Amino acid sequence: MSDQIKFIVDSLNKEPFRKNYNLITFDSLEPMQLLQVLSDVLAEIDPKQLVDLREEMPEQTAKRMLSLLGILKYKPSGNATDMSTFRQGLVIGSKPVIYPVLHWLLQRTNELKKRAYLARFLIKLEVPSEFLQDETVADTNKQDISAMEEEKDQLIKRVEHLKKRVETAQNYQWMLKIARQLRVEKEREEYLAQQKQEQKNQINEINTEINQLIEKKMMRNEPIEGKLSLYRQQASIISRKKEAKAEELQEAKEKLASLEREASLKRNQTREFDGTEVLKGDEFKRYVSKLRSKSTVFKKKHQIIAELKAEFGLLQRTEELLKQRHENIQQQLQTMEEKKGISGYSYTQEELERVSALKSEVDEMKGRTLDDMSEMVKKLNSLVSEKKSALASVIKELRQLRQKCQELTQECDEKKSQYDSCAAGLESNRSKLEQEVRRLREECLQEESRYHYTNCMIKNLEVQLRRATDEMKAYISSDQQEKRKAIREQYTKNIAEQENLGKKLREKQKVVRESHGPNMKQAKMWRDLQQLMECKKQCFLKQQSQTSIGQVIQEGGEDRLIL
Repeated sequence: MSDQIKFIVDSLNKEPFRKNYNLITFDSLEPMQLLQVLSDVLAEIDPKQLVDLREEMPEQTAKRMLSLLGILKYKPSGNATDMSTFRQGLVIGSKPVIYPVLHWLLQRTNELKKRAYLARFLIKLEVPSEFLQDETVADTNKQDISAMEEEKDQLIKRVEHLKKRVETAQNYQWMLKIARQLRVEKEREEYLAQQKQEQKNQINEINTEINQLIEKKMMRNEPIEGKLSLYRQQASIISRKKEAKAEELQEAKEKLASLEREASLKRNQTREFDGTEVLKGDEFKRYVSKLRSKSTVFKKKHQIIAELKAEFGLLQRTEELLKQRHENIQQQLQTMEEKKGISGYSYTQEELERVSALKSEVDEMKGRTLDDMSEMVKKLNSLVSEKKSALASVIKELRQLRQKCQELTQECDEKKSQYDSCAAGLESNRSKLEQEVRRLREECLQEESRYHYTNCMIKNLEVQLRRATDEMKAYISSDQQEKRKAIREQYTKNIAEQENLGKKLREKQKVVRESHGPNMKQAKMWRDLQQLMECKKQCFLKQQSQTSIGQVIQEGGEDRLIL
C-alpha cells in the first residue's frame, strides 16, 4: 500500500494534475476530496467526467464512475461479495477501494485515453423501449446491429484463415506458446523497468521530503509523533553520522598517506645525512628514555639559567644604582675641587692610575701570550709527528687500495661495455622474435577463422543439399501427401491463397469506396438521431418532473382543503 501511495502522489504532482501533495497531506484527505481526485483523474482520461462533486448526487457519481471503469475494463480483486463492497466503498470514498483504482489508472493513462475515445464508437447504445416504437429508430438500430454482426463474422473468418495458415508450420503449438511467453515477458520487463525507475525517483523525492519535514519539525521544536517518523529521523541521523564518519575516515586515510610519505622522505634524508636507519622497537624505547633523561637535565639547567638571569637582573640594577651614586659623588667632588681651586685633580689622578694599570696588564698579557704560544707550537709539532707515524702504514695501504680501485674500475668499464653490446644484440633479437611470433599468431588466427568459415560453409551446403534432395524426392514421389509437403507445392498454394486474398480485398475496397458516401451519410444521421434521442430524453425527464411537482402541489392543496 505504501508503494501505491508513493506512486499516486508522485503522479498527481506531475503534469497535467499538479496537485502539490505529499504523503501526509494526501493520506489526510477527506472521502469527498479523495473522490474529487478520482473524478479529476477520470476526467483526464475522458473529458466528459469533468464534474464538481458538490453539484452531483452521490448515486449519480458512483454510477458515472462505475460505468467508465467498466468501459476501461477495470477488474477489482475478489469475488461477487467484494464487488458489492467495491461499489459501497466507491460511494463512501473508502481509501482501500480508491487507492488501487488511482494506482491502476495512473499507470496506464495514455492507453486508457485511447480506449475511452474508441468506446464512444464501439459500445452499443442502450435505446429505451419507448423510443424503439418509432419505426425510423428501430430500423436504424437493426441496421447497426446487422452491420456489427457482419463485421464480427468477417473478423472470425479472417482469424480462422490465419490459424489454418499457421497450423501447417512445424512445431506450431510450441512456437505459439514461446511467442506468447515472449510477449508476456517483454510487457512484464517494460512494466518492471518503468516501475523500478518510478520507484527510484519516488524513493529519492520522498527521502528529500522526509528530511525537509524533519528539519522543519526540529526547527519548530515540535515532537515527532509516530514510530514511522521516529524511525525515519533515526535513519536520517544515522545516515548523516555515517556520511560524517566516512568523510572522517577518508580524511584520516589521506592524512595517514601524507604522513607515511613524509616519514619515508625523512628516512631517506636521515640515511643521506648519517647513513643510519630509523630506530625501531627497543632501540626506539631506549632512545626515548635517553631523551627523557636529557629533557629532565635540560629542565634543571633551564631552571638554573632562569635563576642566574634573575640574579643578573638584580646585579645589573645594583650596578645602575651604584653608577648613579658614583656620578653624584663625582659631581660633589668636582664642586669641592672648584671651590678649593684644584679642579680636574681627581680626573687626572684616575686617568694616571687607569693608564698605569692598563700598561701593567698589557705587559703581563704579552708575557703569558708568548709562553702559551711556544707551548702550543711544541704540542702541535709533537701531535703532527705522532699522527704522521700513525698514518704512515694507513697511507701505504691507501695507495695500494687506490691502485686496485683503478684496476677494478677499468675492468668494470670493460665489462659494462661488453654487457651493453650483448644486451643490445639480445634486445634486437628479441624484438625480431616477437615480430615473427606476432606474425605467426596472426596467420594462425586467420587460418583458424578460415577453417571455421569453411566448416560452416560445408555444413550449410550439406543442409541445402539435403533440402534439395528431400524436395526432389517429394516432387518425384507418386504419393500426394509427400507432394504436398514439397516447398514448391507449399509456395504455389501460398501464392494462390495470396492472389485470392488480394482479389477479395480489391472487391472489399471497391465495396467500401462505393458505400463510403452512404455510410458517412448514415453516420451523420446516427449522430443526429443520438442528439434527437438525448433531446427527447431531456424533454421526457422534464415532463416527468413537472408532472410530479404538479401532483405534489395538488396533494398539498387537497391537504389544505381538508384542514
